[in-house]
Amino acid sequence: MDQTHDLTIRILQPEDAESYIALRLEALQQNPEAFLTTYEEMRQDPNMLETWRARLKPTADLFTVGTFMGRSLIGVATLRRESHLKLRHKASLVGVYFTPAQRGRGSAKMLISHLIEIARKQEGLEQIHLTVASDNLPAVSLYAALGFTRFGTEKNALKYDGVYQDEDYMTLFL
Repeated sequence: MDQTHDLTIRILQPEDAESYIALRLEALQQNPEAFLTTYEEMRQDPNMLETWRARLKPTADLFTVGTFMGRSLIGVATLRRESHLKLRHKASLVGVYFTPAQRGRGSAKMLISHLIEIARKQEGLEQIHLTVASDNLPAVSLYAALGFTRFGTEKNALKYDGVYQDEDYMTLFL
């Protein structure tokens, strides 16, 4: 657990599901272009609380780190390690979101740095991959500052409301 200026960074647990759901729904409304799931798709789950309690149960291969300001969850990032034997040396950074009022203050860098430090301790894990909207320059800059390098761009990777979104592929070698 990392604590700085009323911020606490820790791995989320099933009991954090309500806070996570609220932040995730905000993310899907604020930045729909940044996520595969839509707000409408997430809202369709009649057992949303139970679904997210199960998903937030951390394992060595899948966990979500959150930043709290006091009791409020303000940012999240998930690390998902590959399960196939030939891919076990890789993991993906997904579901990164910070509430707009907290962006540009260094909190996201602290959160992802914390996640990277946890990843470095995992035996045999060598790389973290991510995709990021090519035009999301603050996020691209943040990942570059943390040591991620771009190795490709997928044109028209996502399509939402008739608008295409290119995505950059980035990796960090641990």
